[in-house]
Amino acid sequence: MNPHPSYPQSPINQSFYPIYTVLSYTLDLTHHHLYLIHHILLNTTVLLFIKYKITMSDHMEEQEMEAEALAAIFDTAFEQLSDSSNPPIRWSVKLIPVDCGGDEEEEEAENHVAVKLLATLPDDYPEFSLPDLNIEVLKGLAEDQRQTILQIANDEAEANQGMPMVFAVCEAVRAWLADNNVKGLDDGSMHAQMMRKMKEAEKSKAQAKLIFETQRKEEEMTAAEMEDLEVRKRRAEGTPCNAENFAIWKQKFDVEMEEKKEEQLLEEEQRDKSSGGKKKGACATDRKKEEDVAGRMTGFEYFTQKTGGA
Repeated sequence: MNPHPSYPQSPINQSFYPIYTVLSYTLDLTHHHLYLIHHILLNTTVLLFIKYKITMSDHMEEQEMEAEALAAIFDTAFEQLSDSSNPPIRWSVKLIPVDCGGDEEEEEAENHVAVKLLATLPDDYPEFSLPDLNIEVLKGLAEDQRQTILQIANDEAEANQGMPMVFAVCEAVRAWLADNNVKGLDDGSMHAQMMRKMKEAEKSKAQAKLIFETQRKEEEMTAAEMEDLEVRKRRAEGTPCNAENFAIWKQKFDVEMEEKKEEQLLEEEQRDKSSGGKKKGACATDRKKEEDVAGRMTGFEYFTQKTGGA
C-alpha cells in the first residue's frame, strides 16, 4: 500500500515504500513526517548518484588518458578492444623481447617468444580496483610459462595499485621475455621440460653466486676503503651544528691558526736573514768600486803627466 498516494509512482519512490510502511506502523508517524523523510532520502539518493557519476567521469577520463599514452608508446601493438561506449573497457598489447622498428622479417627472426597482454578495466580503475589481466601466447611459450608471466603481471599490478599501471605491467612482462628469448620453450616433451628446469636452476645458482661474491667483496673492504666509505657517509649525512661540535671545531681552528702564524714568523725571519746578507755583500762591493774610482787619475792628471807638467 502506498502510504502517500500523491507520491509519483517512480522506481525510486517505490523502493522507499517498505521503509515508509515500517516507519508508519512502528513509530506511528504522520503523513507529514513521512513526507519529510521521503524528501531527505530522495535528496540523499540524488547527491550520492551525482557523486557517483562525477567519480566515474574522473575514472573514465584517467582511463582515456592512459589509453592515449599506451597508443603513443606501443603504436600498432596497442589495441583498444572496447571503449566507454561499450563497457567494460578492454585493451590488448602485443609484447616482444626485441623491438625491430616495425620490420616484420627481422622481428620474426629476432624474437623467439611473444605474448599479448589482455586487460579488462573495472569502472573504478585505477583508483580503487585492479584490472583483470590475462596472457595470450603468440609464439614460443608453453602453458607453464604463460602462468608464470600472468603471475608476474598480477604482482606488478598489485605493486602499482591506485595509479595507471598497464605500462608498468607491460615492461615487467617484456623484461621476462627478454631474459627467456630462446627457442623451444613451447616444447612440451619431458626432455624439453627437464632441460628448461636445469637451465633455470643454473641461472638461479649463478644469481646466488653473484650475490654471494658481491657480499664477500663488501666484507673484504680494506681499511682505507672503509675510511673512505665513512667519509662519504658523513658528507652525505652532514654534521649537526650544536654547541659541542662547534667547541671542537673552534679548538681545532685555533690550533691551526696558531701553527700558521708561527710558520709565517719563521718565513719572515728567514727572509730577513737572507736579505741582510745580500745587503752586506752589496755594500762591500760598492765600497770597492768607490775605492777603485778614487784611485784612478783624472783625464787632466793623465794629460799633464804625458806632457811633462807643462
